[in-house]
Amino acid sequence: MKHLLSCFAFAIVATTGATQNCAASDYKAVTDDRLKNPEPANWLQYRGNYAGWGYSPLAQINEKNVGNLELAWAFATGQVEGHQAPPIVNGGYMFITTPGSQLIAIDAKTGLELWRYKKDLPADMMQLHPTNRGVALYGDKVYLATMDSHLVALDAKSGKVAWIQKVGDAKALSYMTLAPLAANGKIMVGSSGGETGVRGFVAAFDAQSGKELWRTFTTAAPGEKGGDTWPGDTHKNGGGSIWITGTYDPASNLAYWGTGNPAPWPTEGRKGDNLYTSSTIALDVSTGALKAYHQYTPNDAWDWDEVSAPLLIDTEVKGKKISAAVHAGRNGYLWILERTPNKLGFVGAWPFVHNNVFTSIDPKTGRPSYDYSKRPGMGKPVGFCPSLWGGKDWPPEAWNPKTQLFYIPANNNLCAELGEAEDVKYKKGELFIGYPIESVLGSLRYKDGKKPGTIGEIQAWDLKTGKQVWTHKYPGINWGPLLTTGGNLVFAAGTTDRKFRALNATNGKVLWETAMASASTGVPTSFEVDGTQYIAVQSGWGVDAERVQNALNGLNDTAPLKIPQGGTLMVYRLKK
Repeated sequence: MKHLLSCFAFAIVATTGATQNCAASDYKAVTDDRLKNPEPANWLQYRGNYAGWGYSPLAQINEKNVGNLELAWAFATGQVEGHQAPPIVNGGYMFITTPGSQLIAIDAKTGLELWRYKKDLPADMMQLHPTNRGVALYGDKVYLATMDSHLVALDAKSGKVAWIQKVGDAKALSYMTLAPLAANGKIMVGSSGGETGVRGFVAAFDAQSGKELWRTFTTAAPGEKGGDTWPGDTHKNGGGSIWITGTYDPASNLAYWGTGNPAPWPTEGRKGDNLYTSSTIALDVSTGALKAYHQYTPNDAWDWDEVSAPLLIDTEVKGKKISAAVHAGRNGYLWILERTPNKLGFVGAWPFVHNNVFTSIDPKTGRPSYDYSKRPGMGKPVGFCPSLWGGKDWPPEAWNPKTQLFYIPANNNLCAELGEAEDVKYKKGELFIGYPIESVLGSLRYKDGKKPGTIGEIQAWDLKTGKQVWTHKYPGINWGPLLTTGGNLVFAAGTTDRKFRALNATNGKVLWETAMASASTGVPTSFEVDGTQYIAVQSGWGVDAERVQNALNGLNDTAPLKIPQGGTLMVYRLKK
């Protein structure tokens, strides 16, 4: 592929909100066929493929030469807070998003900015999670979900706005941080706002016109299947947020989404399972119809959102070949479900971090039983493990079809203690948690009451046996999304030492590491331009990773660990 830049003209596209630095060419339309069978040289969607693997087949960079990686180029975004989006690449065009609902198009070979778009946000808008997790590509457009709950379609070459569609009520603090999911002419997004009483939903829009095609809510209403799991009209403000991109099975035309916690957190006013919160749901992409679900934590009182979509893996489990949906839960269990057109059947679940709430899991249904002395709510303070940030928060897992291993970014030995809940009433535009926010942010505790030797982990699991194969441990937290490659590597950042690392995918040995300007919770990707493989990741600390570290600072006797902010895109290649 020829280098795409042909000019150095500078123009301001005043009517679109985009700043354009150069006229680019040769953008290849992203079709359904390309999304179903992505070329190894490109990274066309959030996790590289519809199945959510976080896997690149590229192997020019491999376990033997990864120690020779060097920085090819870097790009400062000009933004602070958590930079979590993957660099999306199509034929030399790279797209990144940043906090502040900003989208930047960059030449993937040189790092030269092509154009930039930034959504105007209300100045007084409360931003609970000031981040953005990337874009969707479809046809000749790039799609951005914004903090003020709009879906924006832009021309991928110029940054010119094609259309903007309102998705949710920003005044009710409905907001979007996820990368949209593109399939069959539709762009799908979901709403965050479980802590502000927003009723979660997935909505699909026509890729060309922006017209809304369907909307499916994640809390069941009276008269619907599951409606009897909510008392009265509590479903109307019941949470169940969608804040991570779904996965998609083209054969069944089903998209799989993870849903967040119910609202408010105390269960006294919402007795019942509260379907379909803290679940995986399967939606028909043509109609939005709910076809299947599995709920991981019924009547969730621990804020164990299960918003990460399951990875879709055809594998063998316990001697049986299945089409699996695999999910490392915030509740600290690794879940294996079997997906069929109308069901998500339970196969197995294994704890990957310490959980002292579950007393058993039904071997047929997968429904957990609880130690209710560890359920927070009205009454005395209650401690539980894992913490409300979970054994794994939003950072995605990865699957390598060569090693046949499933990789989890985990945090172990962290628990929480919540005080007595408040009797909270819903009020539009305000927090709807049931606890003072100071109590929530100060709830973190160490397991056994003393600082452990390690907290963060990268775990490798054999799904066939349900056994851990290897574990790499860190002294501090791990908030690092994972990338695995055909070169027998796992790439990860997410640690407070600001390091980006490459591990041997087979045994977990660290083979390479480098320091970045800020710590990184960005999703790494890999791509190829003109025969050269690159590894790309955004650094930029903030949001929940920073909140957890601040909470740990309060538990430690040592000087507080402070991590510099500021977003930088880092792109690496082998030394020439």
